[in-house]
Amino acid sequence: MDQLFEAIDFVENPLYEKIISDISTQQYSIVENFFSYDEVSILRGSLLSKQEEDNFKKAAIGNRVNETIAKSIRGDMILWMDESKADDKEKLFFNKINDLVSYLNKTCFMGILQKEFHYALYPEGTFYRRHLDTFQNDDRRKLSFVCYLNEDGWLPENGGELVLYFYENGQEVEKVIYPFPGRVVIFESQVLEHEVKPVKTERMSITGWLKTR
Repeated sequence: MDQLFEAIDFVENPLYEKIISDISTQQYSIVENFFSYDEVSILRGSLLSKQEEDNFKKAAIGNRVNETIAKSIRGDMILWMDESKADDKEKLFFNKINDLVSYLNKTCFMGILQKEFHYALYPEGTFYRRHLDTFQNDDRRKLSFVCYLNEDGWLPENGGELVLYFYENGQEVEKVIYPFPGRVVIFESQVLEHEVKPVKTERMSITGWLKTR
């Protein structure tokens, strides 16, 4: 009986279905309207206010068990987000993420039980070399998630594009994705290597991972 009620309550979400279809066929999805214009503005304001409070720190290489700062590999500044202490602005973000996770677990049985997110700020001239979002001592990351919070009018010549690397017909292919405000990119953490090209104008985002047990 419980399963019957669950089936009745389930409503197909076209946006989430697109994400599922994209990932199943090409291992990544680019979504233009995951957050509304107003929501992106609110989240950008949240990032900037925390930047003014000087809460960001230099990002490191590796997970929290084994971190090593390496300027030759990455140059972004980050601030981890704590859902248990989220203000109204951050709750806006986490509510949407939790809704997506619930949908993925119901429809795809992904088993996503944890998530981790941080604000990411790339100053002019910084980058992140090609890498994979998984660790030798921790392979729980299932999906990588990036939401761009840049100012309106962002141009390709501002740099900071995300490049995904994958193979088609035995040949390596590069997918270049510009960090236009409001754009969300979701991809398989353990499969797709990627990098952030040098930034010519300060680049802002929320970045994180959906994780299995």
